[in-house]
Amino acid sequence: MNRIWKMSLIITFLIILDQITKGVIQSKFYLGESIPVIDGFFNFTYVRNPGAAFGFMAQASLLVRQILFLWVPVGACFWLISLIWKTRHENFIGCLAYSLIFAGAVGNLIDRFSLGYVVDFLDFYLGNSHFPAFNVADSAITVGAFFMIIDMINDFKKKSIRQKSET
Repeated sequence: MNRIWKMSLIITFLIILDQITKGVIQSKFYLGESIPVIDGFFNFTYVRNPGAAFGFMAQASLLVRQILFLWVPVGACFWLISLIWKTRHENFIGCLAYSLIFAGAVGNLIDRFSLGYVVDFLDFYLGNSHFPAFNVADSAITVGAFFMIIDMINDFKKKSIRQKSET
């Protein structure tokens, strides 16, 4: 049970950090406002994203967006909870990966249910080329996906070693 408590603390911390940072941006910035943090590389920029990652499907109908961006992620969150529970004893990296992805999904779902869009504000760029703005929740999902890849590589290596030792 110890790992579940640790993952719960990480999840809670990330959701709170995500919501606090989004709240600060909404209360201190007007929509579209951009403040340089590192000139020529990084700004805080208040953006509203009604779509998925990188604004994908932002122009889709309200019904399509509700199904894809509200109800499918809610189902995915229940699935992630089951994966966190299943991996809690034997697989730290997998459990951490699922926890980070869950925290990020919940952070963005809070926005979608309460605002109808996700608040993004981390704006990296070089010259006129901007990476799409993102937030703490998106970062947690990305890091979680990275850990999932590491976990899958580790699993592949373990299976390869087992297969070699059996032959």
